[in-house]
Amino acid sequence: MRILVSNDDGYFAPGITLLAERLGAIGEVTVVAPERDRSGASNSLTLDRPLSVRRAANGYWFVNGTPTDCVHLAVTGLLDHLPDCVVSGINHGANMGDDTIYSGTVAAATEGYLLGIPSIAVSLASRSGSHFETAAAVALRMVERLAREPVPQPVLLNVNVPDVGPDALRGEEVTRLGRRHKAEPVVKLQTPRGETAYWIGPAGDAQDAGPGTDFHAVSSGRVSVTPLQVDLTHHGQLELVRRWMRR
Repeated sequence: MRILVSNDDGYFAPGITLLAERLGAIGEVTVVAPERDRSGASNSLTLDRPLSVRRAANGYWFVNGTPTDCVHLAVTGLLDHLPDCVVSGINHGANMGDDTIYSGTVAAATEGYLLGIPSIAVSLASRSGSHFETAAAVALRMVERLAREPVPQPVLLNVNVPDVGPDALRGEEVTRLGRRHKAEPVVKLQTPRGETAYWIGPAGDAQDAGPGTDFHAVSSGRVSVTPLQVDLTHHGQLELVRRWMRR
């Protein structure tokens, strides 16, 4: 099995190293990742300049671009073969609910999906980052399952793993995305030059976090597996807008 691994934390991040090592036990792994942390880059492509691709001492390829750039370059020109799957991660922190819109981790997997490749985004749902090995084991099982029982159509799976030891996991659950409250206000500060600057505020607390959501599964100690799609059409408002346009 040929596996393309990427992330948004950078090619040097501990999560991607452990992920590549574990997946190497079941397939041929190629790592193509950003040269620096590109968290929050979402699905952006770099179109205003050429991109450079370099190889690190450990064999990983790193790109001076976004996570989407990395997967796009790998699939459309860098690799001599089409990967059987794309795995993005292991992200240091959760990507649940509204976070998926901004996530570079999810974006890398989304690009693989858009290119017709089954893709999985894997995140460790904690900023403490104590149990990357648990998330790596979950990712390995997911890819093994994909190899053993291929899905008949490309899938995009967003996987969030509780930050606990492997024995403390309480299973896996197929979930929907929850929702957060609006973000906290920006943090205003003064630079040493006397200029006003702003830090984007933290994400809000979970609002829609009941049973069936990714938030609920992770808080209950279960791995959350959410199938995503890219169709942004609000089908429920098509007729509403048609009527509004006729006025």
